[in-house]
Amino acid sequence: MTSAPAIGFEYRPSRWLCRLLLLVSLLAVLATWISAVPWLAKLIVTASVPFACWRAWTRFSDRWIQAAGCARDGSWNLQMHSGEDAAATLASFRVIGEKIVWLRLSSPGQRQALLLLAPDNSDADIRRRLRMRLAQIEASGTLAAERGPTV
Repeated sequence: MTSAPAIGFEYRPSRWLCRLLLLVSLLAVLATWISAVPWLAKLIVTASVPFACWRAWTRFSDRWIQAAGCARDGSWNLQMHSGEDAAATLASFRVIGEKIVWLRLSSPGQRQALLLLAPDNSDADIRRRLRMRLAQIEASGTLAAERGPTV
């Protein structure tokens, strides 16, 4: 599909992810307190769950990325909040239903970018075009060939 246009989008972290992390953390603490675990273990889990929730949120929020784009040839570009641009490669992706696209992009000299595109932070047309582009990449096998053997 050589005539496919480039896909570009502004990125902001999903509020759904934060709410989901808080809900799961609350359920973990609640399950610990209603179980027959000793008191000391309950206190340790209760103290460590908020730290784990905060760590997961900071890892998946990626506030240092302002925008991302995929060119016609499949190359990716990240625009940082500082204004600089960085070339990136698609390391992996997940498509969950028709509503969620999760991208993991690697750029040299930077940490990996985890971008969650959900209905609260992206346009439905952008997600549809990305799903089509990612399905094309998956069908061609180029992503799997770059990762090496999986067995």
